[in-house]
Amino acid sequence: MRNLVVSTGAGISAESGITTFRDAGGLWENYPVMDVASHDGFLRDPALIHKFYNGLRAKLVSAQPNAAHRGLVELEKNFNVNVITQNVDDLHERAGSSNVLHLHGELMKVRSLTHEERVYQLPCNELSDKGLETSVDTRDPYGDAVRPHIVFFQEAVPNFDRACMLAQKADVFVVIGTSLVVYPAASLLHYAPRSAEVYYIDPNPSAVPGHVHVIAKKATEGVRELIEILTHK
Repeated sequence: MRNLVVSTGAGISAESGITTFRDAGGLWENYPVMDVASHDGFLRDPALIHKFYNGLRAKLVSAQPNAAHRGLVELEKNFNVNVITQNVDDLHERAGSSNVLHLHGELMKVRSLTHEERVYQLPCNELSDKGLETSVDTRDPYGDAVRPHIVFFQEAVPNFDRACMLAQKADVFVVIGTSLVVYPAASLLHYAPRSAEVYYIDPNPSAVPGHVHVIAKKATEGVRELIEILTHK
């Protein structure tokens, strides 16, 4: 089967009710972004960070995958599909996608502050707080404090090299629901081979090279059109 690589951003989850900090000019859920999504912010006020991400988790558990998420799963019938997402939600996984690579971390996970390879899926019986909420006092089985498993601003993107390798092997490369201004994720488009078919789904698409097929629709409508195009080739 041909390799279909999909790079998704906030737009694919917006129709599931998941908001992003870009919706309100530098505010995220009424907090300044750099207070709740930066390395410096975490060092300055870790209690606020825990509180903020506890609130996001509470909202995420009531959100549901939408038709765009499910449509990417449908494409697995005819393609070897890999999803590279900037989103920290788990809606791709809950929709049933087999291969999901998170660039910016995962909201439903935390990790040790001192041993970052120790990652825990919430809820987790191994942690001192066994529910979805954590705090500065939460400890893992080794006695270490934990932090959200999120790539904050000012931190490296550890999965970017893997994402580039996937993009380079694409026969079809699709970008969904992103402004193409968040780097390094935005540069993945340029790693797709010249021979690849490239599609860009967004209701307000940014300027892209001429070989990119633009579908100027919301994610749910755009993925439906993409499926029609790809299954009738």
